[in-house]
Amino acid sequence: MLSEQRGGTANLLEVALENHWTKCVFSSTAAIYGNPVSERIAEDHPKNPINVYGQTKLVMEQLLESSCQAKDFGAVCLRYFNAAGAVSDASIGEAHDPETHLIPNALKAASGTEQPLTIFGDGYPTPDGTCIRDYIHVEDLADAHLKAMDHLQTHTGFAAFNLGNGQGFSVRKVFAACEGIVGREIPHTIGASREGDMVTLVADASRAKEQLGWVPSQVVIKDVVASARAWHELYKQE
Repeated sequence: MLSEQRGGTANLLEVALENHWTKCVFSSTAAIYGNPVSERIAEDHPKNPINVYGQTKLVMEQLLESSCQAKDFGAVCLRYFNAAGAVSDASIGEAHDPETHLIPNALKAASGTEQPLTIFGDGYPTPDGTCIRDYIHVEDLADAHLKAMDHLQTHTGFAAFNLGNGQGFSVRKVFAACEGIVGREIPHTIGASREGDMVTLVADASRAKEQLGWVPSQVVIKDVVASARAWHELYKQE
């Protein structure tokens, strides 16, 4: 898997450089950090991914950084924390097959047509025993991409930015927010913890704010859930 990802990215970079494409905005992930050694994760945090997804993203970042050092090339890597929500007019939302993200799965379970939601592990060293994540709204992610492209107009070389709210919400807190939005209890079970799940992932996104001028606008978890719910209800009717 790693060799395939490295080869594919290297081939893409080779074609880009051959055609004088000198700028790249790359969607990376907080998973490159692995388990945190600090309360909030800054870009200089040690990078020890504990799953394949994080490992492949880190390899791609390293290839981009090498290209920046060797060529007249500029790359911005945007390290997403947990992307969530839907656009404000509910025209675009989150749909994966199979769906693996907490908020859409909770909303599906709330409809009564799906199996009960499984919470994977409640024995983590957190206040309520479930994993903690930093949820960032998709419209704020889109805004960060625009600002990253502006940054590349005046900067070359390699840069990396965390994209998160700096707030951590446990699985149970997100679950409670979903129940509050739908107005009823969501059927669920407690399953075993999953290998490769980090206990806590919360961003220090001050670099993005200082260098890109990026400030997330949607930081309340109920608002993020509400936007996802609006899209979910529209999508169900189609």
